Amino acid sequence: MLTTRFVNGAPNWIDVGSPDIDGATSFYGALFGWQFRSAGPDAGGYGFFQLDGRTVAGGMQSDPGQGPPAWTVYFRSTDARATAEAAEQAHGRVLLPPMDVMGQGHMALIADQAGVPFGIWQPGQTEGVDVTGEPGALCWVELYTPDIAAAAAFYHKVLDLETCAVSFPGGTYTSVNPGGAGEDAMFGGMVPMADAPAEAEGGPYWLPYFEVADTDAVVEQAQRLGGKVRMHATSVAGVGRMAKLADPYGARFAVIRSEPPQG
Repeated sequence: MLTTRFVNGAPNWIDVGSPDIDGATSFYGALFGWQFRSAGPDAGGYGFFQLDGRTVAGGMQSDPGQGPPAWTVYFRSTDARATAEAAEQAHGRVLLPPMDVMGQGHMALIADQAGVPFGIWQPGQTEGVDVTGEPGALCWVELYTPDIAAAAAFYHKVLDLETCAVSFPGGTYTSVNPGGAGEDAMFGGMVPMADAPAEAEGGPYWLPYFEVADTDAVVEQAQRLGGKVRMHATSVAGVGRMAKLADPYGARFAVIRSEPPQG
């Protein structure tokens, strides 16, 4: 499961780029109870979404030249430069070379072999988000990709991630965990685009899931706030009740009320 006991290869940060950060702040504040705190005058408008004083995500104003509004998932690395070089060797692309972020850490933006953007965060003073798995916080990530085998090979070479097949009613799911950590450390999964036709229009991407106390209530609230329902609330036995949404500016995300582990 995803925790703040961050290990190499696991997600440790997430942020959203929005053409209207004030509007996004209003939307996510009403949806999850988040408050936005600026990172300061030297941060270029970047700031932190917080829940009861704990940072759950970052966010900043973006322009069309930076791509469409989107959430970006960052994965922990002890050496952002080496990870970026490994991505290039594995047929990915470096979108933003590793750079120091005011002593808080080093970040880089990468595109995988299918063109899916993701981030690298090498901790400095900031290890990552302060909370995961609680209502209003990140709890899972999911890669939608045209080729599972190619994606699994890429992320193994770049982040030492491992995959395994997990059976569920109706099929098999490819789960992801840090190398050597075992299935108990799984933090996400991979889904072939062929199995998710609704995702075809937006293209392959990493989808973040946020834990909620009541999926149906959050879906209704998102609609009232101008968001879009991309997949209505659906229950999966042994997993939970989930829905796929987009904020008023098009950034895609999902929510889930997870079922407690059995046994």
